[in-house]
Amino acid sequence: MATADGFELFESLPYYDDDLQKYPHLDALVDKELSREPKAPQTLHPSLPALIELFGDSPLLKTELERVAANKTFPALDTLRYSLPAPAAPATAEEWQNAIDNARAQLQHQRIRQQNLALLQTYGSNAWRIQNYLLESTAQQTEKSLEELKELTVEVNRQRKNSQDQYGKQLTALETRWTELISSVLQIEMANVALDAEIERLNKKEADLAGL
Repeated sequence: MATADGFELFESLPYYDDDLQKYPHLDALVDKELSREPKAPQTLHPSLPALIELFGDSPLLKTELERVAANKTFPALDTLRYSLPAPAAPATAEEWQNAIDNARAQLQHQRIRQQNLALLQTYGSNAWRIQNYLLESTAQQTEKSLEELKELTVEVNRQRKNSQDQYGKQLTALETRWTELISSVLQIEMANVALDAEIERLNKKEADLAGL
Protein backbone atom coordinates (compact mmCIF):
# COMPACT_ATOMS: atom_id res chain seq x y z
CA MET A 1 0.00 0.00 0.00
CA ALA A 2 1.42 3.39 -1.02
CA THR A 3 0.98 6.38 1.29
CA ALA A 4 0.44 9.99 0.21
CA ASP A 5 4.19 10.72 0.22
CA GLY A 6 4.94 7.70 -1.95
CA PHE A 7 6.26 5.53 0.89
CA GLU A 8 5.54 1.84 0.46
CA LEU A 9 3.84 0.37 3.53
CA PHE A 10 3.50 -3.39 3.76
CA GLU A 11 0.88 -4.59 6.21
CA SER A 12 2.59 -7.83 7.10
CA LEU A 13 4.16 -9.39 10.18
CA PRO A 14 6.04 -12.37 8.73
CA TYR A 15 7.56 -13.28 12.11
CA TYR A 16 4.12 -13.41 13.72
CA ASP A 17 1.52 -14.21 11.08
CA ASP A 18 0.80 -17.92 10.77
CA ASP A 19 -2.13 -17.85 8.39
CA LEU A 20 -0.26 -19.94 5.84
CA GLN A 21 0.25 -22.65 8.46
CA LYS A 22 -3.37 -22.51 9.57
CA TYR A 23 -4.81 -22.38 6.06
CA PRO A 24 -2.57 -24.28 3.59
CA HIS A 25 -4.86 -23.44 0.65
CA LEU A 26 -3.66 -19.84 0.92
CA ASP A 27 -0.32 -20.86 -0.65
CA ALA A 28 -2.02 -21.25 -4.02
CA LEU A 29 -3.59 -17.82 -3.68
CA VAL A 30 -0.23 -16.29 -2.76
CA ASP A 31 1.47 -17.92 -5.76
CA LYS A 32 -1.30 -16.68 -8.02
CA GLU A 33 -0.92 -13.17 -6.70
CA LEU A 34 2.87 -13.26 -7.06
CA SER A 35 2.54 -14.37 -10.68
CA ARG A 36 0.73 -11.10 -11.39
CA GLU A 37 3.57 -9.02 -10.01
CA PRO A 38 5.86 -7.37 -12.58
CA LYS A 39 9.22 -8.93 -13.15
CA ALA A 40 12.18 -7.61 -11.25
CA PRO A 41 14.16 -4.97 -13.17
CA GLN A 42 17.33 -6.18 -14.81
CA THR A 43 19.17 -2.94 -14.11
CA LEU A 44 20.76 -2.06 -10.79
CA HIS A 45 19.16 0.37 -8.39
CA PRO A 46 20.33 3.98 -8.93
CA SER A 47 21.71 4.11 -5.37
CA LEU A 48 24.11 1.23 -6.11
CA PRO A 49 27.54 2.07 -7.52
CA ALA A 50 28.29 1.20 -11.10
CA LEU A 51 30.04 -2.06 -11.86
CA ILE A 52 33.81 -1.82 -11.89
CA GLU A 53 35.42 -2.84 -15.16
CA LEU A 54 38.59 -4.69 -14.29
CA PHE A 55 41.71 -3.95 -16.33
CA GLY A 56 39.86 -1.52 -18.59
CA ASP A 57 43.17 0.18 -19.45
CA SER A 58 45.04 -3.07 -20.05
CA PRO A 59 43.68 -5.16 -22.94
CA LEU A 60 46.23 -7.91 -22.26
CA LEU A 61 45.17 -8.41 -18.64
CA LYS A 62 41.50 -8.07 -19.57
CA THR A 63 41.88 -10.81 -22.19
CA GLU A 64 43.64 -13.02 -19.65
CA LEU A 65 40.84 -12.43 -17.12
CA GLU A 66 38.23 -13.42 -19.70
CA ARG A 67 40.25 -16.57 -20.49
CA VAL A 68 40.34 -17.58 -16.84
CA ALA A 69 36.61 -16.85 -16.43
CA ALA A 70 35.87 -19.07 -19.44
CA ASN A 71 38.05 -21.91 -18.00
CA LYS A 72 40.16 -22.02 -21.13
CA THR A 73 43.62 -23.56 -21.06
CA PHE A 74 46.66 -21.33 -21.19
CA PRO A 75 48.04 -21.15 -24.73
CA ALA A 76 51.36 -22.84 -25.34
CA LEU A 77 54.44 -20.64 -25.22
CA ASP A 78 55.84 -19.59 -28.56
CA THR A 79 59.46 -20.75 -28.42
CA LEU A 80 60.20 -19.95 -32.05
CA ARG A 81 61.21 -16.41 -31.18
CA TYR A 82 63.89 -17.73 -28.83
CA SER A 83 65.55 -20.05 -31.38
CA LEU A 84 68.65 -19.21 -33.41
CA PRO A 85 68.10 -20.73 -36.82
CA ALA A 86 70.99 -20.51 -39.26
CA PRO A 87 70.22 -19.38 -42.78
CA ALA A 88 69.82 -22.18 -45.27
CA ALA A 89 72.76 -22.72 -47.62
CA PRO A 90 73.51 -21.07 -49.88
CA ALA A 91 72.73 -17.92 -47.87
CA THR A 92 73.09 -14.31 -48.87
CA ALA A 93 74.83 -11.64 -46.84
CA GLU A 94 71.46 -10.13 -45.87
CA GLU A 95 70.24 -13.49 -44.49
CA TRP A 96 73.44 -13.87 -42.45
CA GLN A 97 73.03 -10.30 -41.17
CA ASN A 98 69.48 -11.07 -40.09
CA ALA A 99 70.69 -14.20 -38.26
CA ILE A 100 73.41 -12.16 -36.49
CA ASP A 101 70.88 -9.47 -35.49
CA ASN A 102 68.62 -12.17 -34.10
CA ALA A 103 71.49 -13.68 -32.11
CA ARG A 104 72.39 -10.26 -30.67
CA ALA A 105 68.73 -9.69 -29.70
CA GLN A 106 68.62 -13.07 -27.97
CA LEU A 107 71.85 -12.31 -26.15
CA GLN A 108 70.53 -8.95 -24.96
CA HIS A 109 67.34 -10.62 -23.84
CA GLN A 110 69.31 -13.11 -21.75
CA ARG A 111 71.30 -10.26 -20.19
CA ILE A 112 68.09 -8.47 -19.22
CA ARG A 113 66.75 -11.69 -17.74
CA GLN A 114 69.90 -12.10 -15.65
CA GLN A 115 69.54 -8.52 -14.40
CA ASN A 116 65.90 -9.06 -13.53
CA LEU A 117 66.73 -12.27 -11.71
CA ALA A 118 69.45 -10.52 -9.74
CA LEU A 119 67.09 -7.68 -8.79
CA LEU A 120 64.42 -10.19 -7.84
CA GLN A 121 66.83 -12.16 -5.70
CA THR A 122 67.94 -8.98 -3.93
CA TYR A 123 64.64 -7.16 -3.45
CA GLY A 124 61.94 -9.62 -4.42
CA SER A 125 61.58 -11.40 -1.09
CA ASN A 126 61.04 -8.17 0.86
CA ALA A 127 58.58 -6.85 -1.73
CA TRP A 128 56.75 -10.17 -1.60
CA ARG A 129 56.54 -10.06 2.20
CA ILE A 130 55.25 -6.49 2.14
CA GLN A 131 52.66 -7.39 -0.48
CA ASN A 132 51.56 -10.40 1.54
CA TYR A 133 51.29 -8.24 4.65
CA LEU A 134 49.13 -5.72 2.81
CA LEU A 135 46.94 -8.46 1.37
CA GLU A 136 46.54 -10.09 4.79
CA SER A 137 45.66 -6.73 6.33
CA THR A 138 43.09 -6.08 3.62
CA ALA A 139 41.66 -9.58 4.04
CA GLN A 140 41.37 -9.12 7.81
CA GLN A 141 39.62 -5.77 7.40
CA THR A 142 37.25 -7.28 4.86
CA GLU A 143 36.48 -10.24 7.13
CA LYS A 144 35.94 -7.89 10.06
CA SER A 145 33.54 -5.77 8.00
CA LEU A 146 31.73 -8.92 6.91
CA GLU A 147 31.34 -10.10 10.52
CA GLU A 148 30.07 -6.67 11.55
CA LEU A 149 27.51 -6.73 8.72
CA LYS A 150 26.41 -10.23 9.73
CA GLU A 151 26.02 -9.15 13.36
CA LEU A 152 24.12 -6.05 12.26
CA THR A 153 21.85 -8.18 10.07
CA VAL A 154 21.17 -10.59 12.94
CA GLU A 155 20.46 -7.68 15.28
CA VAL A 156 18.07 -6.06 12.79
CA ASN A 157 16.22 -9.34 12.30
CA ARG A 158 16.09 -9.85 16.07
CA GLN A 159 14.64 -6.38 16.58
CA ARG A 160 12.13 -6.97 13.78
CA LYS A 161 11.06 -10.27 15.32
CA ASN A 162 10.71 -8.76 18.82
CA SER A 163 8.77 -5.75 17.54
CA GLN A 164 6.52 -7.92 15.37
CA ASP A 165 5.85 -10.29 18.28
CA GLN A 166 4.95 -7.30 20.44
CA TYR A 167 2.74 -5.67 17.82
CA GLY A 168 1.25 -9.03 16.88
CA LYS A 169 0.17 -9.68 20.45
CA GLN A 170 -1.36 -6.21 20.60
CA LEU A 171 -3.20 -6.83 17.33
CA THR A 172 -4.41 -10.20 18.57
CA ALA A 173 -5.64 -8.63 21.81
CA LEU A 174 -7.38 -5.84 19.89
CA GLU A 175 -8.91 -8.34 17.48
CA THR A 176 -10.15 -10.44 20.40
CA ARG A 177 -11.58 -7.33 22.07
CA TRP A 178 -13.19 -6.29 18.77
CA THR A 179 -14.79 -9.73 18.47
CA GLU A 180 -16.08 -9.50 22.03
CA LEU A 181 -17.53 -6.05 21.40
CA ILE A 182 -19.19 -7.19 18.16
CA SER A 183 -20.61 -10.18 20.01
CA SER A 184 -21.90 -7.88 22.77
CA VAL A 185 -23.50 -5.57 20.19
CA LEU A 186 -25.16 -8.54 18.49
CA GLN A 187 -26.45 -9.79 21.82
CA ILE A 188 -27.81 -6.35 22.62
CA GLU A 189 -29.48 -6.14 19.20
CA MET A 190 -31.03 -9.57 19.68
CA ALA A 191 -32.23 -8.52 23.14
CA ASN A 192 -33.73 -5.34 21.63
CA VAL A 193 -35.54 -7.37 18.98
CA ALA A 194 -36.88 -9.69 21.65
CA LEU A 195 -37.89 -6.72 23.81
CA ASP A 196 -39.63 -5.06 20.85
CA ALA A 197 -41.53 -8.28 20.20
CA GLU A 198 -42.50 -8.50 23.88
CA ILE A 199 -43.63 -4.86 23.91
CA GLU A 200 -45.68 -5.44 20.75
CA ARG A 201 -47.25 -8.52 22.32
CA LEU A 202 -48.12 -6.63 25.50
CA ASN A 203 -49.56 -3.71 23.51
CA LYS A 204 -51.68 -6.11 21.52
CA LYS A 205 -52.84 -7.83 24.67
CA GLU A 206 -53.67 -4.45 26.21
CA ALA A 207 -55.69 -3.52 23.13
CA ASP A 208 -57.57 -6.82 23.28
CA LEU A 209 -58.38 -6.32 26.95
CA ALA A 210 -59.57 -2.76 26.29
CA GLY A 211 -61.88 -4.08 23.57
CA LEU A 212 -63.51 -6.47 26.00
